[in-house]
Amino acid sequence: MLFRKAVKRVQPLVCMVEAVAVVVVLALVALVSPAQATPLDAAMDTVFTVRSADAEDRFLGSAFLWGEAGEVAVTNAHVVGAAEDVRLIDRHGNETTALVIARDPVRDVAVISVTPGRRGLVIADTVPGLGAEVFALGAPLGVEFTLTEGRISAADRQVEIAVPMLMLQHDAAVNPGSSGGPLVDAVGRLVGMNSQIADGSRMFVGIAYAIPAADLSRIVAGLIDETLAPFPSLGMMARPVDRQVAGALAVTPAGLLIDGVEAGGLAEMSGLMAGDIILAVDGVALKQAGDFAFGIEAAVANGQAAVAILRGKDAMVVMLAFGAGEAGEAFGIGIKTRQIAGGNPEQVTSYRLSALGLMLGEGGLVEDVTDNSPALFAGIAKGDRIIAVNGEKVDLGALSALEVTAAVLMLVTAPGGETRHIYLDPWGATEGVRPVGGANVLDPDVVVF
Repeated sequence: MLFRKAVKRVQPLVCMVEAVAVVVVLALVALVSPAQATPLDAAMDTVFTVRSADAEDRFLGSAFLWGEAGEVAVTNAHVVGAAEDVRLIDRHGNETTALVIARDPVRDVAVISVTPGRRGLVIADTVPGLGAEVFALGAPLGVEFTLTEGRISAADRQVEIAVPMLMLQHDAAVNPGSSGGPLVDAVGRLVGMNSQIADGSRMFVGIAYAIPAADLSRIVAGLIDETLAPFPSLGMMARPVDRQVAGALAVTPAGLLIDGVEAGGLAEMSGLMAGDIILAVDGVALKQAGDFAFGIEAAVANGQAAVAILRGKDAMVVMLAFGAGEAGEAFGIGIKTRQIAGGNPEQVTSYRLSALGLMLGEGGLVEDVTDNSPALFAGIAKGDRIIAVNGEKVDLGALSALEVTAAVLMLVTAPGGETRHIYLDPWGATEGVRPVGGANVLDPDVVVF
């Protein structure tokens, strides 16, 4: 009897303990079980790694599903290169071989056809401002489906003078392999596509660039509808007219100085020449050198552009179609002596070209360049031919008499016929560029259009 009463008293206590245990277990399960997917998780579900569709199985970069219909994926043109098809793999291991249906190598955008059925990224309602939080999604260094955080550090940044694009600059870490991945806001909406790392380093140094979503939308739609006019190749190399170049030519520091034009290219056929300074396109002055690319892009629909130039001292307009000077004053005569007085050498105030390392032959041909000379570091190579100095045509006699009393700008022709400008400053820093293969290919000021 006593035993039965004791059991009756214990049973409610056991039930209470069991109930508490169930609550504790449920609480622990809630703590350790996966949280509900966040907007960034949903954004990552739209990301692909891109690999070659051949036996080499090369990792190429990143891509992401585009728009609510999810019928295409978007990446950089430099990610897919010339490939006709690629393999796309999502974070869940789903893999498909997809066709590259369009690409714009200048604006660096490619469109890949995919099987519809999933919702892609939606563009953010507003453009992120300075300091806005952003997240870069992709496969940096091949590390798949990685997210990094950063902030917008600058907007409307033209990274390449020859490309009509104003990029978003941010400091979310990206590296090789991040190209083609999306840049999203905190709620997973698309604000851009990661495309470049700051020039001068292959690895992330705190500055990355993304194509803004609005530009990307225009380009992708144009590629799909086949309404986007390709940016023309002009066959022209030019450099900004900075203060140094302007000082040598006695002009205002503005516009682009043409270094050379390709035989048969649009620039040459339109009458543009090495030594011309481009000042405006269709009446719009070049406030910055990069304005030229935007002017050309705007003019493509009309089939031609009116390019205002300065040729020597003459202002003129050249019609650039898409689709298809008198000798100046003598440079000086005689050699100035450089005497030593009081045991201290005078500062050298003038040089002959031979003293700068140039050995010249008929017609201004550079027969040899002295090692470690100012001429070599400026980028002049054996076989070049000097045809103008500070915008004035010269012959061997003028070159032999030339006294360099200030930095000069030389127009030279390479053995293959290409022309380029060389800025030679004997009093400047000796760290310059060494010519490779007879061309000043390391000169960062020269832009190819």
